[in-house]
Amino acid sequence: MKSPKTAPDHRVHETLQRLQHERNTRLAQLNTMEADKPNSNEDLVTAQTTAIRLVLKEIDAAVERVSDGTYGVCGGCDARIPVGRLEILPYVRYCVRCQQQAL
Repeated sequence: MKSPKTAPDHRVHETLQRLQHERNTRLAQLNTMEADKPNSNEDLVTAQTTAIRLVLKEIDAAVERVSDGTYGVCGGCDARIPVGRLEILPYVRYCVRCQQQAL
């Protein structure tokens, strides 16, 4: 039987792995765009790299939330963000309802 502390530590580790995977994916996208920049539409590349950099900031913020224990808690209403949403977007900071209200 596992101790109660083992399961949360395991989930934290998995969450950090997912976030690191997201970060690595975005960094690879940036590197590819930078390498192909001379052959691309400059405005499109600028828009895409700006969007990727914003996601990287969200990933960093999610890692901070893991560290301070607020990961998975909506930044708008303090409700738990559904696990399915976090599996799709591990760096998301709002539940669907609050995200829709922000738009």
